[in-house]
Amino acid sequence: MKEIKMRAIEPEDLDILYHIENDKELWNVSTSNVPYSRYLLHDYVANCKNDIYTDRQVRMMVENDKGDVIGVVDLVNFDPANQRAEVGIIVLNEFRRQGYGSAILTNLADYAQHILHLHQLYAYIDSENQASLRLFEKAGYKVSANIAEWLYDGEKYRDAVLIQYVFLKKCD
Repeated sequence: MKEIKMRAIEPEDLDILYHIENDKELWNVSTSNVPYSRYLLHDYVANCKNDIYTDRQVRMMVENDKGDVIGVVDLVNFDPANQRAEVGIIVLNEFRRQGYGSAILTNLADYAQHILHLHQLYAYIDSENQASLRLFEKAGYKVSANIAEWLYDGEKYRDAVLIQYVFLKKCD
């Protein structure tokens, strides 16, 4: 498995975040479909507490073993009462199909279970995004539901798949 490190966002990451948040190709696989200004992203980096209980989300930069930023991973829509959070993952184009996505999901699951003590992670994936579906299924996520016309790309509605990873509780 690829060696990666997940870390907090630093001010030096602003250019990478700006590129990711304003990449129109990514808008169809995320819940955002508007551009973000440098000012707004700078404000986010400066003011987020990086505490999932305060912010109800945590966003981390992902680096490979050479220290190159290869992507971003998010836990959003954190629900402390039910101990779950939604996963968002972006691997930069030049690092795709090299095993980094699997490494990110594995490390994220370990962090979510052993540090945050979550019960489950989930994601909504475009039903036509076979690469993402294979990635999540390879990481142990299970399809829970197919949701009709869940995503809108500005031209048409597309179906989504709800995919979940439930952590098994150890018995005493």
